Amino acid sequence: MAKIRPSGGYRTLRTFQTATIIYDATDWFCERFLEPRSRMSDQMVQAARSGRQNIAEGSRASATSSQTELRLINVARSSLDELLLDYEDFLRHRHLPMWHPNSPEALAVRSIWRNHPSDSSDRSDQSDQSDQSPEQRYALYAKWLDHDDPAIRANALICIINQANYLLDRQIEALEALFIEEGGYSEQLAAARMAKRAADRTNPADPSAPPNTTDPIPPCPKCGKPMALRTAQRGKAKGKQFWGCSAYPECKGIVAI
Repeated sequence: MAKIRPSGGYRTLRTFQTATIIYDATDWFCERFLEPRSRMSDQMVQAARSGRQNIAEGSRASATSSQTELRLINVARSSLDELLLDYEDFLRHRHLPMWHPNSPEALAVRSIWRNHPSDSSDRSDQSDQSDQSPEQRYALYAKWLDHDDPAIRANALICIINQANYLLDRQIEALEALFIEEGGYSEQLAAARMAKRAADRTNPADPSAPPNTTDPIPPCPKCGKPMALRTAQRGKAKGKQFWGCSAYPECKGIVAI
């Protein structure tokens, strides 16, 4: 039986690929231009790593929890925001120039992503189905990210982080829309179970036979969708189970057990 919801596949996500470039470049930036054991160096590397790892973990969690996937993608977004501020602080504290977003230098870095071939087949983010390795993707930015001038490296990374954040914002919007349209994993699982039970009610060997009415899962009295078994968390009925509509919170239909 195929999975109800797909998961994994994060290596083709543009967000993951861009976050990998940021993580590698940040590790090498801190190694060369910051004291390796300093608090700032450690925080920058950890923020870059968090951005990358949480995208991967969120992709894996998508099979069983939309909320967990969204939470982890938002953590990745926050981590890269933190890293962005660190690079801006690095430039400001050392009185180094910061590129204007529309400067020729910034536009040149940003054009790499725009000109990179991709498709939009992934359900939550632009995905890159090319055969390029992480090293090949990094090489597209190498003339800035491997530069001897720390200001050029930092400014280029600011451009790339802004692009990663733009992609993550789109991914979050797509995941939210998908959740609204299709519901979460538990709702889809309940719907699949109801469909299977409905198919089992009729005897395929004798279509004239009466349907099986032993299915314990009732339909919602308000909208007709399958119900999900839930436990009251508060009030006089706390701890007691009841049937709640799988379309909650849009539909608040309940059936007592």
